[in-house]
Formats: sequence, C-alpha cells, structure tokens
Amino acid sequence: MLILSLLSNPIKALGFILGLIIAITVHEFMHGFVAFRLGDPTPSYEGRLTLNPIKHLDPFGTLFLFLVGFGWGKPVLINPLNFKNPRFGELLVALSGPFSNLVVAALFSISLRFGLVEPVASIVSLIIFINLMLCAFNLLPIPPLDGSKLLWIIFPKIDMHQLERVGVSILFFVLIASYLTGYPIFSSIIMPIINFLAKIIGAGNISI
Repeated sequence: MLILSLLSNPIKALGFILGLIIAITVHEFMHGFVAFRLGDPTPSYEGRLTLNPIKHLDPFGTLFLFLVGFGWGKPVLINPLNFKNPRFGELLVALSGPFSNLVVAALFSISLRFGLVEPVASIVSLIIFINLMLCAFNLLPIPPLDGSKLLWIIFPKIDMHQLERVGVSILFFVLIASYLTGYPIFSSIIMPIINFLAKIIGAGNISI
C-alpha cells in the first residue's frame, strides 16, 4: 500500500505531499482559468480562480492517491454555453489541466540538471513524477477524465453525460480492484506514458 511506504520514508512522504498539492492545485486552477478566459465566469463565481490548494483538493480523490497512487482534484464547474464554440472550448478547458502538469514537470526537471543534492533531488523527482502521473492519468479517454473530451470531438453524437455516469463507475471499480488485489491495473497502462513524457522533458526514467 502506498501510504505505508510513505510512512516509512519521511523524505518520500514530503515529496509526495508537495507534489500532490502542486499538481492538483495547478491542474484545477488551469481548468478554471482557461474557462474564464474563454468567456465563462462560472469558475470565478465558484472561487476556483485561485492557487489556494484547499479550494481544489477533493477528499476522496486525495484518499485514493494515498491508497493506490491515482486520484483526482475537485472538479471545476463550467458552463460551455458561455463559450463561442462550446464543444471546442470544453476540449481546451479539459486539456489545459494535463498540459499544465506537463509544464510544471518540465520546469522542475530543469533543476535536476544542476546536480541537486539529496534529499532535495528526491523531493523534486517525486514532484515531477506526480505531475506526470496526473497528466497521463487524466489523458485516458475514460469519462469523466479530461481525455474523454477527445471522444466528444471525434464522435459528436455521443451522449457524454451518460458516458460520464458509466465511466465514474468503471474508474471506482478499477481503483478499488487495484487496492484489494494489490495489482497495479492503472500503473500498467500509464507508466509507459509517464516514461515517454519524462523523456520528452528530459527527466529520464522516474518512479515513486
């Protein structure tokens, strides 16, 4: 269990918590910021145009992160009808979250090239990993993850609301199955994506 590993290693725990706070806060803030810039005031009304982590952390999503290493932040409410092009606008909002995590990971990876001493290097590596993990996980085309919005563009007649209800059940089932069986179902899917992204930003092979 991930939480037991963290409890046995204070440095890893610190890096994980910092990475978690940074990754989720930036991810959800960017959803709200892009929606606001595209003409939707809803995130502003909901108080989501802030880098205050308390506004963005979801209790269940955070719990699953500690249990199985995958989770989510509090969804940012938007109204696509406020966009000039609702379908394309919603796609931009969705992809802004994962993209922001990739940018954060890239910025932190630059510091690794200056030969950081331990334990700073380990903490920075964890921050990079968690941002890449959140990026890769949310790019999966499973509703309501951000990547599922691509399906709406490719198949415009899809009932996304119906798919999101089904997708949430699938995600919870897989996450719980991973926890109960100890088999890293999602890890086997997204670790190749994480490693690919890590190489693109020059972070090499990293792990938690």
